[in-house]
Amino acid sequence: MSTNKKDLIDLIEQLPKSAQRSAYDYLNFLVYDHETRPDWDEIARLEPDTIPLSEEEEQQLGSKEGFITGEDAKREFNLQIDLP
Repeated sequence: MSTNKKDLIDLIEQLPKSAQRSAYDYLNFLVYDHETRPDWDEIARLEPDTIPLSEEEEQQLGSKEGFITGEDAKREFNLQIDLP
């Protein structure tokens, strides 16, 4: 499926302010080539960011549901894809 730049810009302009940072982070992730993306050792050496957690992130951290692995989610929701 081919998507033109105008369609992307139109979607970005419709984003609520609360989703803009997530969209930026994801687009930034897509821009980096997989071969130039840092590995875990490089990431561990980076300085932590100073961006405070959002209210949603705070709620997720405080959730009683706990962490679920990609494999558990795949089984629970009968997904046909591999999750991290």
